[in-house]
Order: sequence, then C-alpha cells, then structure tokens
Amino acid sequence: MKRRRFFRYGMPFLVLVVGGSFGLKEFTSVRYQFRKSKLVTPADAEKYGLNMKSKEEKPSLEDILETMNEKPLDSWENIRGPRPWEDSKQIQDMQRKAAAS
Repeated sequence: MKRRRFFRYGMPFLVLVVGGSFGLKEFTSVRYQFRKSKLVTPADAEKYGLNMKSKEEKPSLEDILETMNEKPLDSWENIRGPRPWEDSKQIQDMQRKAAAS
C-alpha cells in the first residue's frame, strides 16, 4: 500500500482540493455575513460626536462641470514629473525656480 502512487500523491491532493473548497466556502460566507452589518450608525455617530460626511456634501457632476468651464483652457502649462531614477525634490526645486523667473 505504501508503494502505490495514488495513496502517496493522489489522495492528499484530492483531500486538499475538496477540503480547500469547503474551507473557502466557510470563509467567504463569514466575510459576506459581516459585511452587511454597519459598525457605526449615524445615530451613534451624532451621539458620540463623530464627524460623518453625508452624501449631500458631495458635489454634483453639474457643479464640477461649471467649475471646469470657468477655468481658461489656453493658459495651461505642461509640467514634467520626475523620472524613477531622478530625485523628486530636485525636480520640484527646478520647476519652482523656472516658474518664479
């Protein structure tokens, strides 16, 4: 029985595959079970003085479009970012000097 390749290689592989699928099923069910619950409700946040942003504070697409249309399109400047081998501080200093003069 020790010399049979199925019991030495095949059986542990099958146990790992089948057992792994059942294990993953349990882990994912726990993940989705606790994802649905909220940790802090808005009522609790107000009670304890936490600052929770509401959805009303987000700007609408129309507001963003208006602010983009107010900016002039002809006065933009192409600024090169640092290369991976360059020091970003030196590049920023060079850009500040060029902008100041």
